[in-house]
Amino acid sequence: MTAVARKLFALLLALSPLPALAQPVPVTVEVSGNSAMVRIGGSVAPLADLRLDFDDASGLSAASLGVSAELVNPGAASVLSRLPVGGGALVPAELPLMITIEPASLGGLSFRRLVHVELHTHALVYTAGSRYRLLKAPLGGGFRDITGSVSPGSVRTRGTTGGFSQFLVVLDARPTLDVVSAKLARLRAEAAKLPALEAAPLQAQLDAIESGLGDERYADAIGAAEAMRQRVSARAGLAIPQEWRALRDRDNVAGELLAGLDTLVFSIGYLRDHGD
Repeated sequence: MTAVARKLFALLLALSPLPALAQPVPVTVEVSGNSAMVRIGGSVAPLADLRLDFDDASGLSAASLGVSAELVNPGAASVLSRLPVGGGALVPAELPLMITIEPASLGGLSFRRLVHVELHTHALVYTAGSRYRLLKAPLGGGFRDITGSVSPGSVRTRGTTGGFSQFLVVLDARPTLDVVSAKLARLRAEAAKLPALEAAPLQAQLDAIESGLGDERYADAIGAAEAMRQRVSARAGLAIPQEWRALRDRDNVAGELLAGLDTLVFSIGYLRDHGD
Protein backbone atom coordinates (compact mmCIF):
# COMPACT_ATOMS: atom_id res chain seq x y z
CA MET A 1 0.00 0.00 0.00
CA THR A 2 1.47 3.37 -1.00
CA ALA A 3 1.67 6.32 1.38
CA VAL A 4 -1.19 8.01 -0.50
CA ALA A 5 -3.31 4.87 -0.33
CA ARG A 6 -2.56 4.51 3.39
CA LYS A 7 -3.66 8.08 4.07
CA LEU A 8 -6.82 7.55 2.04
CA PHE A 9 -7.58 4.34 3.92
CA ALA A 10 -7.09 6.07 7.28
CA LEU A 11 -9.33 8.94 6.17
CA LEU A 12 -12.08 6.56 5.08
CA LEU A 13 -11.93 4.79 8.42
CA ALA A 14 -12.07 8.10 10.26
CA LEU A 15 -15.07 9.32 8.25
CA SER A 16 -16.96 6.04 8.36
CA PRO A 17 -19.16 5.40 11.37
CA LEU A 18 -17.75 2.64 13.55
CA PRO A 19 -19.92 -0.46 13.42
CA ALA A 20 -22.07 -1.08 16.47
CA LEU A 21 -21.60 -4.78 15.75
CA ALA A 22 -18.57 -6.53 14.32
CA GLN A 23 -18.25 -6.16 10.56
CA PRO A 24 -16.84 -9.22 8.74
CA VAL A 25 -13.76 -8.76 6.55
CA PRO A 26 -12.85 -11.21 3.76
CA VAL A 27 -9.80 -13.43 4.21
CA THR A 28 -7.75 -15.50 1.76
CA VAL A 29 -5.63 -18.35 3.11
CA GLU A 30 -2.74 -20.11 1.38
CA VAL A 31 -0.89 -23.02 3.00
CA SER A 32 2.52 -24.41 2.13
CA GLY A 33 4.23 -26.97 4.34
CA ASN A 34 4.29 -25.70 7.93
CA SER A 35 3.29 -22.14 6.96
CA ALA A 36 0.04 -20.31 6.28
CA MET A 37 -0.33 -16.88 4.67
CA VAL A 38 -3.57 -15.00 5.34
CA ARG A 39 -4.52 -11.90 3.35
CA ILE A 40 -7.11 -9.86 5.22
CA GLY A 41 -9.29 -7.47 3.21
CA GLY A 42 -9.26 -6.75 -0.51
CA SER A 43 -6.67 -8.24 -2.84
CA VAL A 44 -5.41 -4.84 -4.11
CA ALA A 45 -4.99 -3.00 -0.80
CA PRO A 46 -5.45 -5.46 2.08
CA LEU A 47 -5.88 -4.29 5.66
CA ALA A 48 -3.18 -6.69 6.84
CA ASP A 49 -1.23 -9.84 6.09
CA LEU A 50 -0.97 -12.56 8.71
CA ARG A 51 1.75 -15.22 8.55
CA LEU A 52 1.72 -18.35 10.69
CA ASP A 53 4.82 -20.56 10.86
CA PHE A 54 4.37 -23.81 12.78
CA ASP A 55 7.28 -25.61 14.39
CA ASP A 56 5.73 -28.95 13.44
CA ALA A 57 2.17 -29.11 12.11
CA SER A 58 -0.04 -31.99 10.99
CA GLY A 59 -3.29 -31.65 9.06
CA LEU A 60 -2.62 -27.99 8.25
CA SER A 61 -4.88 -26.61 5.51
CA ALA A 62 -6.88 -23.48 4.78
CA ALA A 63 -10.01 -25.31 5.91
CA SER A 64 -8.55 -26.78 9.09
CA LEU A 65 -7.23 -23.41 10.33
CA GLY A 66 -10.65 -21.77 10.56
CA VAL A 67 -9.56 -18.16 10.01
CA SER A 68 -11.96 -15.21 10.03
CA ALA A 69 -11.60 -11.46 10.59
CA GLU A 70 -13.82 -8.54 11.53
CA LEU A 71 -13.74 -4.83 12.18
CA VAL A 72 -14.84 -3.98 15.72
CA ASN A 73 -15.86 -0.79 17.47
CA PRO A 74 -12.82 0.17 19.64
CA GLY A 75 -15.11 1.87 22.16
CA ALA A 76 -17.63 -0.94 22.50
CA ALA A 77 -17.98 -2.42 25.97
CA SER A 78 -17.63 -5.90 24.47
CA VAL A 79 -14.13 -4.93 23.28
CA LEU A 80 -12.98 -2.77 26.20
CA SER A 81 -13.95 -5.41 28.77
CA ARG A 82 -11.59 -7.89 27.13
CA LEU A 83 -8.50 -5.64 27.09
CA PRO A 84 -5.83 -5.84 29.83
CA VAL A 85 -6.85 -4.20 33.11
CA GLY A 86 -5.72 -0.68 33.84
CA GLY A 87 -7.15 1.11 30.83
CA GLY A 88 -3.78 1.66 29.15
CA ALA A 89 -4.40 -0.55 26.11
CA LEU A 90 -6.56 0.79 23.28
CA VAL A 91 -7.53 -0.59 19.89
CA PRO A 92 -6.29 1.91 17.27
CA ALA A 93 -9.06 3.47 15.19
CA GLU A 94 -6.78 3.07 12.14
CA LEU A 95 -6.92 -0.73 12.50
CA PRO A 96 -9.82 -1.99 14.65
CA LEU A 97 -9.20 -5.50 13.34
CA MET A 98 -9.87 -8.69 15.27
CA ILE A 99 -8.63 -11.95 13.75
CA THR A 100 -10.05 -15.26 14.90
CA ILE A 101 -8.32 -18.60 14.36
CA GLU A 102 -10.64 -21.29 15.65
CA PRO A 103 -9.86 -24.68 14.07
CA ALA A 104 -12.80 -27.07 13.84
CA SER A 105 -12.53 -29.78 16.48
CA LEU A 106 -12.77 -32.53 13.86
CA GLY A 107 -10.62 -30.73 11.27
CA GLY A 108 -7.52 -32.77 12.04
CA LEU A 109 -5.10 -29.92 12.85
CA SER A 110 -2.39 -30.47 15.43
CA PHE A 111 1.04 -29.02 16.10
CA ARG A 112 3.96 -29.30 18.48
CA ARG A 113 5.47 -26.49 20.55
CA LEU A 114 5.00 -23.12 18.85
CA VAL A 115 3.24 -21.16 16.17
CA HIS A 116 5.16 -18.04 15.11
CA VAL A 117 2.70 -15.24 14.31
CA GLU A 118 3.49 -12.15 12.23
CA LEU A 119 0.93 -9.44 11.50
CA HIS A 120 1.95 -6.86 8.90
CA THR A 121 -0.13 -3.78 8.13
CA HIS A 122 0.27 -0.48 6.27
CA ALA A 123 -2.65 1.02 8.20
CA LEU A 124 -0.36 1.92 11.13
CA VAL A 125 2.85 3.97 11.17
CA TYR A 126 5.93 2.68 12.93
CA THR A 127 8.03 4.90 15.21
CA ALA A 128 11.07 4.00 17.29
CA GLY A 129 10.05 2.62 20.68
CA SER A 130 6.64 1.78 19.26
CA ARG A 131 3.89 0.94 21.74
CA TYR A 132 1.95 -1.18 19.29
CA ARG A 133 1.53 -4.67 20.66
CA LEU A 134 0.15 -8.00 19.46
CA LEU A 135 -2.46 -9.41 21.84
CA LYS A 136 -4.08 -12.83 21.97
CA ALA A 137 -7.18 -14.15 23.74
CA PRO A 138 -9.14 -17.37 24.02
CA LEU A 139 -12.39 -17.15 22.10
CA GLY A 140 -14.43 -14.44 23.85
CA GLY A 141 -11.90 -14.16 26.72
CA GLY A 142 -9.43 -11.58 27.98
CA PHE A 143 -6.56 -10.42 25.77
CA ARG A 144 -2.92 -10.59 26.83
CA ASP A 145 0.32 -9.36 25.29
CA ILE A 146 2.28 -11.95 23.26
CA THR A 147 4.58 -9.49 21.44
CA GLY A 148 8.04 -10.76 20.56
CA SER A 149 9.05 -7.83 18.33
CA VAL A 150 7.72 -4.70 16.64
CA SER A 151 9.45 -3.48 13.51
CA PRO A 152 8.90 -1.15 10.54
CA GLY A 153 7.03 -2.04 7.46
CA SER A 154 4.77 0.05 8.18
CA VAL A 155 4.09 -1.92 11.37
CA ARG A 156 5.10 -5.55 11.66
CA THR A 157 4.30 -7.23 14.97
CA ARG A 158 5.49 -10.72 15.82
CA GLY A 159 4.77 -13.13 18.62
CA THR A 160 4.52 -16.83 19.42
CA THR A 161 1.75 -18.95 20.82
CA GLY A 162 1.09 -22.48 21.97
CA GLY A 163 -2.56 -22.30 20.89
CA PHE A 164 -5.28 -20.09 19.42
CA SER A 165 -7.96 -18.19 19.11
CA GLN A 166 -8.19 -14.37 18.65
CA PHE A 167 -5.66 -11.62 17.88
CA LEU A 168 -5.62 -7.81 18.06
CA VAL A 169 -3.04 -5.09 17.57
CA VAL A 170 -3.37 -2.44 20.29
CA LEU A 171 -1.61 0.72 21.38
CA ASP A 172 -0.48 -0.21 24.88
CA ALA A 173 0.51 2.62 27.23
CA ARG A 174 0.56 0.49 30.38
CA PRO A 175 3.73 0.74 32.50
CA THR A 176 6.09 -1.91 31.14
CA LEU A 177 6.88 -3.18 34.64
CA ASP A 178 3.17 -3.98 35.09
CA VAL A 179 3.22 -5.87 31.80
CA VAL A 180 6.31 -7.79 32.89
CA SER A 181 4.66 -8.69 36.20
CA ALA A 182 1.60 -10.05 34.41
CA LYS A 183 3.77 -12.15 32.11
CA LEU A 184 5.72 -13.57 35.04
CA ALA A 185 2.49 -14.47 36.83
CA ARG A 186 1.23 -16.31 33.77
CA LEU A 187 4.49 -18.23 33.44
CA ARG A 188 4.24 -19.27 37.08
CA ALA A 189 0.69 -20.49 36.48
CA GLU A 190 1.80 -22.54 33.46
CA ALA A 191 4.72 -24.06 35.36
CA ALA A 192 2.37 -24.96 38.22
CA LYS A 193 0.46 -27.28 35.86
CA LEU A 194 3.44 -29.64 35.92
CA PRO A 195 4.35 -32.21 38.58
CA ALA A 196 6.18 -30.66 41.52
CA LEU A 197 9.58 -32.12 40.61
CA GLU A 198 9.30 -30.69 37.10
CA ALA A 199 7.84 -27.36 38.17
CA ALA A 200 10.33 -26.58 40.95
CA PRO A 201 13.37 -25.86 38.73
CA LEU A 202 11.22 -23.63 36.50
CA GLN A 203 9.86 -21.70 39.47
CA ALA A 204 13.45 -21.21 40.69
CA GLN A 205 14.40 -19.78 37.31
CA LEU A 206 11.42 -17.43 37.48
CA ASP A 207 12.66 -16.35 40.92
CA ALA A 208 16.03 -15.56 39.32
CA ILE A 209 14.31 -13.47 36.63
CA GLU A 210 12.41 -11.51 39.28
CA SER A 211 15.57 -11.00 41.33
CA GLY A 212 17.36 -9.55 38.32
CA LEU A 213 14.48 -7.24 37.57
CA GLY A 214 14.28 -6.08 41.17
CA ASP A 215 17.90 -4.88 41.02
CA GLU A 216 17.60 -3.62 37.42
CA ARG A 217 20.08 -6.30 36.34
CA TYR A 218 18.33 -6.74 33.02
CA ALA A 219 21.09 -8.81 31.42
CA ASP A 220 20.87 -11.27 34.33
CA ALA A 221 17.06 -11.40 34.06
CA ILE A 222 17.24 -12.10 30.33
CA GLY A 223 19.96 -14.70 30.94
CA ALA A 224 17.75 -16.49 33.45
CA ALA A 225 14.87 -16.43 30.96
CA GLU A 226 17.11 -17.94 28.28
CA ALA A 227 18.22 -20.66 30.70
CA MET A 228 14.58 -21.46 31.41
CA ARG A 229 13.84 -21.54 27.68
CA GLN A 230 16.65 -24.08 27.21
CA ARG A 231 15.32 -26.29 30.00
CA VAL A 232 11.75 -26.22 28.66
CA SER A 233 12.98 -27.00 25.14
CA ALA A 234 15.06 -29.93 26.42
CA ARG A 235 12.19 -31.35 28.50
CA ALA A 236 9.41 -30.74 25.94
CA GLY A 237 7.88 -34.00 24.78
CA LEU A 238 9.54 -35.90 27.63
CA ALA A 239 8.21 -34.50 30.90
CA ILE A 240 6.49 -31.36 29.59
CA PRO A 241 3.51 -31.80 27.23
CA GLN A 242 4.15 -30.10 23.88
CA GLU A 243 1.19 -30.85 21.59
CA TRP A 244 -1.91 -28.85 20.69
CA ARG A 245 -4.77 -30.62 18.94
CA ALA A 246 -7.99 -29.32 17.45
CA LEU A 247 -9.83 -31.78 19.70
CA ARG A 248 -8.67 -29.60 22.63
CA ASP A 249 -7.84 -32.74 24.56
CA ARG A 250 -4.20 -31.85 25.31
CA ASP A 251 -2.52 -28.94 27.04
CA ASN A 252 0.52 -27.60 25.20
CA VAL A 253 2.37 -26.50 28.33
CA ALA A 254 5.78 -26.40 26.64
CA GLY A 255 4.44 -24.18 23.86
CA GLU A 256 2.81 -21.76 26.30
CA LEU A 257 5.96 -21.60 28.45
CA LEU A 258 8.19 -20.95 25.44
CA ALA A 259 5.79 -18.33 24.09
CA GLY A 260 5.57 -16.68 27.51
CA LEU A 261 9.35 -16.49 27.76
CA ASP A 262 9.60 -15.03 24.26
CA THR A 263 7.28 -12.15 25.06
CA LEU A 264 8.75 -11.69 28.55
CA VAL A 265 12.24 -11.17 27.09
CA PHE A 266 10.80 -8.59 24.68
CA SER A 267 9.24 -6.63 27.55
CA ILE A 268 12.37 -6.81 29.71
CA GLY A 269 14.37 -5.47 26.77
CA TYR A 270 11.85 -2.67 26.29
CA LEU A 271 12.05 -1.82 30.00
CA ARG A 272 15.86 -1.76 29.80
CA ASP A 273 15.93 0.44 26.69
CA HIS A 274 13.04 2.81 27.44
CA GLY A 275 12.64 2.70 31.21
CA ASP A 276 8.86 2.61 31.25
